[in-house]
Amino acid sequence: MSTIGFIGLGNMGAPMAANLAKSGEHVLGFDVVPASREASARDGVQIVANARATVESADIVVTMLPGGEHVLSVWNDIVPHARQGTLFIDCSTIDVASARKAHTLAAARGIATLDAPVSGGVGGAKAATLTFMVGGSTHAFERGKPVLERMGKRIVHCGEAGNGQVAKICNNMILGASMIAVSEAFVLGEKLGLSHQAMFDVVSASSGQCWSLTSYCPVPGPVPASPANNGYKAGFTAALMLKDLKLANEAAQSVKADTAIGAHAAQIYEQFAQQGHSAADFSAIINLVREHSKPA
Repeated sequence: MSTIGFIGLGNMGAPMAANLAKSGEHVLGFDVVPASREASARDGVQIVANARATVESADIVVTMLPGGEHVLSVWNDIVPHARQGTLFIDCSTIDVASARKAHTLAAARGIATLDAPVSGGVGGAKAATLTFMVGGSTHAFERGKPVLERMGKRIVHCGEAGNGQVAKICNNMILGASMIAVSEAFVLGEKLGLSHQAMFDVVSASSGQCWSLTSYCPVPGPVPASPANNGYKAGFTAALMLKDLKLANEAAQSVKADTAIGAHAAQIYEQFAQQGHSAADFSAIINLVREHSKPA
């Protein structure tokens, strides 16, 4: 049994840590939010006093934090207290530059590292069916893979340090843009008299088929498990989609890649968030499309 330090017990981190505990690992957890600590304690995580206390006896340390600045701040605090031979795995979705800084920071202390952002949302975290996109050395990946397999179903080594984040932001740029396109198609069909079910039946078996349609359909009915059937209660919030689209846009600008559709998707989600819908599921973007489609 390994000892795993887990920092960041929020909506994603809590079920991930719980799955590690259920698999028989000794999990030392910390979060700045008392309610999160209490919930994870009920799930078998041993709560400790602070972030440093999670690493002092840990074989592996996992972080799941909101942004690059948080990861760098926490790693600056805890890396000096880690034992030699500890493996650090950051599962946050952050900018590529910060991810690579975190790798460099730990490497200076002889600590092996992986960036391993996830796809699959809260449902995937609870069911341990997440996809992990992993950047780092082959040796570190082989060490970390068995731990990641306790939290996910598909573990993909994407190459060097930071490449997990590259894969994540590229994936979510596609996802955000495709959800807008699917939403626009449904609204167009509505206005021309086509039923939602007919639209779904045709497109799901045709060349327009995509995950945003068949797994996360933005209208009620065709996909019972989609948030559209539950008042757009978030599996993945519009705020998180906007964050990832901005990360993709910033990365594209840094290497002078032309991602015009991704940039426009970010603008659309920015408007949606400014209207007060940050906490809604990102598929609720269809409501903004409908609003824009009203007669002048």
